[in-house]
Amino acid sequence: MNIKKIKSMLIAVVTMCLLAAADQFTKYLAVKNLQHKMSVKLIPGFLSLTYVENPGSAWGMMQNMQWLVIIISFVLVIGVFIYYYRLSDEKKFIPLKIALTVLAAGALGNAIDRITKGIVVDFFEFKFINFPVFNVADIYVVLSVIIIFILILFVYKEEDFAINRKGEV
Repeated sequence: MNIKKIKSMLIAVVTMCLLAAADQFTKYLAVKNLQHKMSVKLIPGFLSLTYVENPGSAWGMMQNMQWLVIIISFVLVIGVFIYYYRLSDEKKFIPLKIALTVLAAGALGNAIDRITKGIVVDFFEFKFINFPVFNVADIYVVLSVIIIFILILFVYKEEDFAINRKGEV
């Protein structure tokens, strides 16, 4: 493993941890300030802060299957970093590497809740549409998946992801 790869991976892991810590801090604030209280209207009719405990995964699926969701989360984080490591060090892959890091941070942030609380704390609620209450980690996941999708569809070519026999890009 070369020094450039090590440095890149270290930056990604530290960034993932910092983003997950930011997510945890917002959840701490939600528990402290919103739990057992009425919704706080940020933008009336549009956005509120509403404390919700989610015992499942996205949109409340897989209710009370926390250990399975935790295992899936950690497999995702490990898979993201294996893929990250195998990506070329070319500058054109920096946006993809950032999106992968943010995706891993979102998975880690919600996994921390599942491990420590047995639920995920959600608190952002769109009032103008019927949309599940969500949190910062969910924002990380959704935005990073959208960015990855756009990059794969419109920026990268198939040959950008070709892997030679040695497993190197």
